[in-house]
Amino acid sequence: VKEFKKVLFSKSTEKLHNWIKKYEKSSIQGIQSFIHGIKRDIVAVENAIIYEYSNGLAEGKINKIKLIKRMMYGRCKFETLKNKILLIEHN
Repeated sequence: VKEFKKVLFSKSTEKLHNWIKKYEKSSIQGIQSFIHGIKRDIVAVENAIIYEYSNGLAEGKINKIKLIKRMMYGRCKFETLKNKILLIEHN
């Protein structure tokens, strides 16, 4: 895990591919599954290593809105939901 973390922050996709080659023959099922997932979406993983950009802030806001929406489900109109979201974000 520590080694993979170093690969992520190295800004080098070559190190990622070397890490995959090193551990793809591992007997640990969890690592096998993890590597399979990485290979399935290798372009996204490479981009996460290369670029500093992240959509984490937007995803956090979306999750917060969904949580509020679930809590208020069936109790109010859209206008009330909008006001509650704006009130929470203002504070």
